[in-house]
Amino acid sequence: TSAVGVGGASEERQDMQAHVSIILPVHNAEPWLDECLRSVLQQDFEGTMELSVFNDASKDKSGAIIEKWRVKLEDSGVHVIIGGHDSPSPRGVGYSKNQAVAQSSGSYLCFLDSDDVMMPQRVRLQHQAAVQHPSSIVGCRVRRDPPNSTERYTRWINQLTPEQLLTQVFTANGPTVIMPTWFCSRAWFSHVGPFDEGGQGVPEDLLFFYEHLRKGGGVIRVDQSLLLYRYHPRAATHSVLESTIWAHRVRFLEEQALPRWAAFTIWNAGKQGRRLYRSLTAASQRKVVAFCDVDENKIRKGFYCHEDSQERPKPQIPILHFRAARPPFVICVKLDLTGGAFEDNLRSLHLQEGRDFLHFS
Repeated sequence: TSAVGVGGASEERQDMQAHVSIILPVHNAEPWLDECLRSVLQQDFEGTMELSVFNDASKDKSGAIIEKWRVKLEDSGVHVIIGGHDSPSPRGVGYSKNQAVAQSSGSYLCFLDSDDVMMPQRVRLQHQAAVQHPSSIVGCRVRRDPPNSTERYTRWINQLTPEQLLTQVFTANGPTVIMPTWFCSRAWFSHVGPFDEGGQGVPEDLLFFYEHLRKGGGVIRVDQSLLLYRYHPRAATHSVLESTIWAHRVRFLEEQALPRWAAFTIWNAGKQGRRLYRSLTAASQRKVVAFCDVDENKIRKGFYCHEDSQERPKPQIPILHFRAARPPFVICVKLDLTGGAFEDNLRSLHLQEGRDFLHFS
């Protein structure tokens, strides 16, 4: 839109300035885009809304679908901004989100993925929460489609307690409120961001989330299901290597959690526990006083010898039964897998999450 350099015109533009910008990156989203954009139209939010779309080199009919909905949305008072490019290859989701944010003007940002569907009250309820928590990322509960895909992950997203939204930030699950549900103020986004634009293979949401936490940001979840969150193997998520995410997580654990502890125990003498130990810096390794486990065979071995260590003699770390071990613990046992046996063991120790133990699985 061109600005008009006449007295009254700028004030009029001020009135039109949206309060909430819906940020929608699009890349070959033809199968889902109609449903996604219909859900923007159906929002019951009473304030002003705009939709900022960035079309990242889609080769399907996404562009035409966006144009079709632009008319309907504008007619119902939602301003639509469309950016994009048609180079041979996409620049990636980090770049697309940054562009969509940059071309938008709302005081609040509501992130949306092109394959997801918002419930009508999403913008209204998250906006309400964001106004009260200006330096927080506000998420929400989700409904997974298909319902039986990633059941453990979906349970985790929906059932974390308010405290766990901050204590479980080191796990393999990633951000404790998931990116397609994020809602925050533009001012806070600008303070933390932008997203990493490295493209495919970069976990840009995790890196942004970590930077948000480093800057003291809060994490809030609206406890209603406000998003239909689609699972399909084609999703961009599947292009990030587990080893990349592992390295970022270890670094974040060492930076944010381990400095508080003079010594700690790694809960799991198996592959994941040993992998964590080997991934730590030498200074962090020296703080590991023991591994602990329930597996009698591992405990009978008595200790773990770090063969690749540069130190002489090579460190030998005791392997203890978990009841004989001392907190704090970094726990490398997967949650919600053992029919509750592990959780029962942990609960029986009456420890406080965040102070006496952290989950790293």
